[in-house]
Amino acid sequence: MVIPPMRETASGIRAVVRCDELGTAPYSDDPAGLFRPYLGAGHAATLDRIAAWMTEAGMTARIDAAGNILGRYEGQSPDAPALMIGSHVDSVRDAGRYDGMLGVMLGIEAVAWFAERRRRFPFAIEVIGFGDEEGSRFPVSMLATRAVAGTLAGQDLDLLDADGTSLATALEIFGLDVARLDHAARPREDVLAYVEAHIEQGPVLEAEDRALGVVSAIAAQFRFRATVCGVAGHAGTMAMRLRRDALAAAAEMVLAIERIGGAGTDDLVATVGRMEVRPGVPNVVPGAVEFSIDIRAGTGAVRDRAAEAVRAALAGIAGARQVTLDLELQQDLKATPCDPGLTRLMEQAVQHAMGIAPRTLVSGAGHDAMVMAGLAPMSMLFIRCAGGISHNPAEAVRVEDADLALRAMTDFIERFDARAAASAQQGTQ
Repeated sequence: MVIPPMRETASGIRAVVRCDELGTAPYSDDPAGLFRPYLGAGHAATLDRIAAWMTEAGMTARIDAAGNILGRYEGQSPDAPALMIGSHVDSVRDAGRYDGMLGVMLGIEAVAWFAERRRRFPFAIEVIGFGDEEGSRFPVSMLATRAVAGTLAGQDLDLLDADGTSLATALEIFGLDVARLDHAARPREDVLAYVEAHIEQGPVLEAEDRALGVVSAIAAQFRFRATVCGVAGHAGTMAMRLRRDALAAAAEMVLAIERIGGAGTDDLVATVGRMEVRPGVPNVVPGAVEFSIDIRAGTGAVRDRAAEAVRAALAGIAGARQVTLDLELQQDLKATPCDPGLTRLMEQAVQHAMGIAPRTLVSGAGHDAMVMAGLAPMSMLFIRCAGGISHNPAEAVRVEDADLALRAMTDFIERFDARAAASAQQGTQ
């Protein structure tokens, strides 16, 4: 993609260029590609850069107790509640540059657009970059988002990353006080609404030749860890008929998961994305296998039925192959509808920006918005991405689409202001 020169004033182009800058060293922990895990060196460098851009846009910037970057553009009166705009700044390994980060950059551009016009509102605008959404360092996701939403209570701070560093230690190394982690939580009265712009991470908008879409809901998700145990043995001396091969059993299980995921509604998906084989050497029949299972659907009922079908199928395979199976539920995310009133405002904003009726769709991917919905009403804007590809270096967006997204976001803020003013007027009558 050829990127035009970055503009000095607020624009979607500048948002894309800044995402590209943050896709390189020193903003990545991997010199060979983008990998920005929570509380790593790349995360720290990224927060410094974003803080500078927030300040240039007219905001005050700070890092909260959970390692999130937060910029605040004051309203017409100090201490006014805020309309919060955001997404995440962390990434998966070997990531693309726009997943999460484009939403943060567009939030900064929206504030810059109003600051250039010296426009203030009865509410503040806050832009937040969540430090952990992907769960690419510790074995749970949305740690930093849940801290802001106030739903982190009971979280095990002894969680270990791949290097054996605990979450508590990582927070301390980053310069954060573990004892103050709950201070990241925001009171409900402080946040009027939460809005997130995000690349679609799917092919629908591109297939329909639409730059933008409006999210109606975020799919329900289960994540399991499956452990299959058989008997390890010498590959040359253990007869085939006597084997209890954990990997062969796991392979059959993976195919069963794929079959169940493909037999339901269009928005039902099931994925095995990680597998570890032990002992993992060529001349030993595998004795144990651990793998992930990710099940998602637009409704909790469809997801739950698929999960039960997976449980039954895997138990049957384990019994037939004389191996043991343990399924551990690691994540349970409920289907999250977007706020109807905010969705209507976003639809109007998108129609105004594009000149055509907006496309609404369910997000199969999880987002910070599904956690923030527990704190405040939320809405999401989708931006077309090339081929629907995400979590991949090939991730790409069009700069003109980013410009349209910025136009829709600023229009949404204007409409949000008008709605608040109308409600206030009715309250005085």
